[in-house]
Amino acid sequence: MIWQRRVFLAWAAGVAFLCGALHGATSPDYSHDIEPILSDNCYQCHGPDSAKRKAGLRLDQQENVLAAHDGHIAIVPGDISKSELVTRVLSTDPDEQMPPPKPERKLTEQQKELLKRWVEQGAVWGKHWSLLPPKRPALPEVKNASWCRNPIDRFVLAKLEAEGLKPSPEADKTTLIRRVTLELTGLPPTPKEVDDFLLDNSTDSYERVVDRLLASPRYGERMVWEWLDAARYADTNGYQGDQTRTMWPWRDWAIKALNDNMPFDRFTVEQLAGDLLPGATQDDKLATGFCRNHMINGEGGRIPDENRVDYVMDQAETTATIWLGLTVGCARCHDHKYDPITQKDYYSLFAFFNNTPVDGSGGSGQTKPVIDFTTPQQKAALEAAQARVLEVAREVNVWENELFPREEGKPVPDSPNASDLPGDLIPLLKLPPERRYNDGLVEAVNFFKTREPAYHDALQTLLEAIRKRDQVNASLPRVMVMEEMPQPRKAFVLTKGAYDKPTTEVTANTLSCLEPLPADAPHNRLGLARWLVSPDNPLTARVTVNRYWQQFFGTGIVKTVSDFGVQGEKPSHPELLDWLACEFVSNGWNVKAIHRLILTSATYRQSSKVTPELVERDPENRLLARGPRFRLPSFVIRDQALAASGLLVEKLGGPPVKTYQPPGVWEEATFGQIKFEQDHRDSLYRRSLYTFWRRIVAPTEFFDVASRQVCTVKQSHTNTPLHALVTLDDMTFVETARALAQRVMKAAPTPEARIDLAYRLVLARKPTSDERGVLLRGLDRLKSQYGSNPQDALKLLSVGESKRDESLDAVEQASYAGVCAVILNLDETLTKE
Repeated sequence: MIWQRRVFLAWAAGVAFLCGALHGATSPDYSHDIEPILSDNCYQCHGPDSAKRKAGLRLDQQENVLAAHDGHIAIVPGDISKSELVTRVLSTDPDEQMPPPKPERKLTEQQKELLKRWVEQGAVWGKHWSLLPPKRPALPEVKNASWCRNPIDRFVLAKLEAEGLKPSPEADKTTLIRRVTLELTGLPPTPKEVDDFLLDNSTDSYERVVDRLLASPRYGERMVWEWLDAARYADTNGYQGDQTRTMWPWRDWAIKALNDNMPFDRFTVEQLAGDLLPGATQDDKLATGFCRNHMINGEGGRIPDENRVDYVMDQAETTATIWLGLTVGCARCHDHKYDPITQKDYYSLFAFFNNTPVDGSGGSGQTKPVIDFTTPQQKAALEAAQARVLEVAREVNVWENELFPREEGKPVPDSPNASDLPGDLIPLLKLPPERRYNDGLVEAVNFFKTREPAYHDALQTLLEAIRKRDQVNASLPRVMVMEEMPQPRKAFVLTKGAYDKPTTEVTANTLSCLEPLPADAPHNRLGLARWLVSPDNPLTARVTVNRYWQQFFGTGIVKTVSDFGVQGEKPSHPELLDWLACEFVSNGWNVKAIHRLILTSATYRQSSKVTPELVERDPENRLLARGPRFRLPSFVIRDQALAASGLLVEKLGGPPVKTYQPPGVWEEATFGQIKFEQDHRDSLYRRSLYTFWRRIVAPTEFFDVASRQVCTVKQSHTNTPLHALVTLDDMTFVETARALAQRVMKAAPTPEARIDLAYRLVLARKPTSDERGVLLRGLDRLKSQYGSNPQDALKLLSVGESKRDESLDAVEQASYAGVCAVILNLDETLTKE
């Protein structure tokens, strides 16, 4: 019966062609209309993955589609009657229908019509949109051109006008300065900065605020956070052992690079291959710490080669996510099911990172190659700690010579008295006391606790001395960096990603779906890095500006920021994305310039107020008919509270600090092996950026943050009542509320003025009369409650290490602290308006 359907299809094609001509139907675009249909419904069985491919038919390659398969041709351009794809798509016979009914994929009538029209109009092929080089589009014509402040607005407004929508009015000046100050520095504007802006009536007053913020050292501290998430930066290795590492000098390098506005292409090259640059400086080498930010597995029983392969895979996949926006990890075990990335491509990318002398052994967070930043004072501290280990080891030796007599020079297990020792202690006791290790000593301490109490005490002292020595050693700033081996290590395709199942040998190379390395480029990390930021690379600039857009608007122009492949979401404003990418490259990869362009646009400056109609029409604000509005990141919420209260200690860079944390968190996660020791004084009030980040237990004062275990380029935005457990009850927030109360009590004479000042310090504006009235009534209630229970007031005022001014009345200060806690928890406070 197929011939009858083909006769019908030929007739239908003629009718469709005539109707299309009469109604001016446009030819379907391959990338926009056709590829998504094939990807979602067909690639599972007829895509890039050769292992899963059916009938030898590959619908993602034109030459395969046009070739004969079992006497049939999937597509004959211009002839739907001879095109098996159309025949199968339109069939109602379950044995012939495609996609088959069993996988429960079903094309809509509109999709079937698109495929049919595409074939009959010549089946014009193309590449996926993101693999085509971006071309600077012409600025679109718009009706309301006076609204536009820069080219970004032309693209946004053209789409709004096409949708029958209008942009929102510009936000008021107070909202604007708070929004952009939090955006670029992560801290609220001061009352003086707000006043200066409100009094400045020049036409470029807002632009000059943006320029001032871009020049602030706080800019790098704010902007580096998302980069640390992507770079999987942390202060420990991860996994159960979770040993400490000292990568913070690399973090400080990244802050400085952002503050100095290092061009993004240089920023890329130094982090991936700074050690390979001609005449590489120490800073160039330090930058490559980026590659070594991966987790390190030091657990017993792990095979070093397996660890090493895991580390290299992480480096390759992180690079692909950040610079290419492609899910290359899907090709670790097999050809990618959707994108044109083969398993060979994956291991060719892997090979770029396979040549460091790292062998995967041990669990040290200072595995060579490293750069040593140790100071003379720190070296002296390590020597003192080692001397203490040797001193205690001598005492242990005295006990062991008495308890386990043996020939001189022989280890403890050779003693006749050691015959009843458990087998797991033998390896430990074969070592001299000063060379023993933590885990074994813990077992020995437990074993001898009741058998030989005095010897147990000596072992316990040795354990503490070795822990202290190791802690001092691990805290020394030795930063893991990259370095090439003189003789390159061979790389192979690994069966299902297994380290011990190599097959075909591969050499370092770029993805076959993109332009190859230039003929004169070295096939090493330097060649890769330069290829990534080459103007010929269609992805890097697009992917990077898309992440900037996500940071400022909450959602990228491409929502799936880590997936620009065929399963990723299409851009909401494709011409704008390409214009921004071209602008970024042509302007020398100038990061601050592209940030300035976005933040000074009329699009960004819109009010975030929204009508119910617009929420229903565009709930995610993809059309950009209003300004960005979403909850501030938790680290900004904390820094905002510290700044408003006056507690914030602004010191750029340095080792991480351990701030307030509920007791037992580290101990529970590490079975008591790692104990939390809080820092004190100024360390408690540093910016969130500098908080010590234990990989297996992220800092408890943050929520919706990346785990820092793998590369993360999309931060979550949730909204649950659990957040209030932090912003209302966490020690930092209770302390900042009482410090803010103290600040306003000392600076303003009346309750009204104090509430006004607290509002300005937090929200940049004064409260309305209604808001002020509500808070004044709350203040009176709190005074009454604390007046009846003054001990409760003193208890509240004792939270945190900062000292309160005891000249202030305790009941009154506690009452203002309650009001300030409310202000710090207002929806407006927690939100970028």
